[in-house]
Amino acid sequence: MSKRATNPPVSSPRAGIPAVGEGKRGESGHLGYLLRQAAHAQRRRMDRALATVGLTHPQFLVLTMIRAYPGCSNADIARLAMLTPQTVHAIITALLGRGLVTRQPDPLHGRVLNIALSGDGEELLRRGRTMALNAGAALQRSLSASQEAIVRRWLVSVARDLPDR
Repeated sequence: MSKRATNPPVSSPRAGIPAVGEGKRGESGHLGYLLRQAAHAQRRRMDRALATVGLTHPQFLVLTMIRAYPGCSNADIARLAMLTPQTVHAIITALLGRGLVTRQPDPLHGRVLNIALSGDGEELLRRGRTMALNAGAALQRSLSASQEAIVRRWLVSVARDLPDR
């Protein structure tokens, strides 16, 4: 992977705790820890970016899944967004309160309520996507197209092939 200028490492005020990128928090660290460390850094980047448009990262995920998979259930959204069903329920309730999503009876199953984005929800998701894409671009800056393809294949294989139980 190509080298790029980085911010200087920030060490803990406690002696012996390395900064990100140093010691076991660097290339010699456990791969799973490094993956989590990178995911945490990206999550913080996304949180800051999405906050500028009034969204949390979980709210953005739920809006994205509602838009991408019309008619899916709260349980489906929870699985797709990697959130608990309780969290998705709370988020959808809040989004309903803000007028960002609507519930309409399913034409085939009268007791089923389909969730859809309202016009305001579509607009907020559009603005959120712009912020998310900008935040995601930081991940790609240091990678060539072929390196990015390798990383994408590896991440998908990790998620697909490792047992989750």
